[in-house]
Amino acid sequence: MVRQKSGISRGSLYHHFQDISELLELAMVESFALSVDQSITVLTAILHSAKNRDEMLKGLFLVTEQTQPRSLSKRRIQRARLISFTEDNPRLKASLAVEQQRLTDAITDLIREAQERGWMSRNVDPRCAAVLIQAYTLGKIVDDVVTPQMSEAGWNGLINQIIEKVLAAKE
Repeated sequence: MVRQKSGISRGSLYHHFQDISELLELAMVESFALSVDQSITVLTAILHSAKNRDEMLKGLFLVTEQTQPRSLSKRRIQRARLISFTEDNPRLKASLAVEQQRLTDAITDLIREAQERGWMSRNVDPRCAAVLIQAYTLGKIVDDVVTPQMSEAGWNGLINQIIEKVLAAKE
């Protein structure tokens, strides 16, 4: 089916990919990479357009609202599934690790920049904060699979408190 859609020969397909699994893995990682690029773009725009800590916080609170709704449950589950597939697949793990590291590095750099501006706490390790930010979104899967679900406003409020009172605490 891939060959029919692309119009390439079997030899060309297997010249570029070891097997069909590698092609599928790379497609999943590419989809993840697009999401990474969107996240980096949004977070960079917030930091670079903010004139002060309060404007930065306002932008981050908006990101919380946009990334946490129930409607994105499927996306969170797909991300968790992709991560779980790496357990027994070193090739996928290596490919995904590159994109995951790129996202973590970008968020870490943005946190460092905000710390240099005095908008985020210097008492917080930037890399640990970058991982935490990613973890709370992924962790919402715990609530995605239950009924009744927690209040979105309550969840978003808790995340925003963590951002404001821990990550961006005034020193």
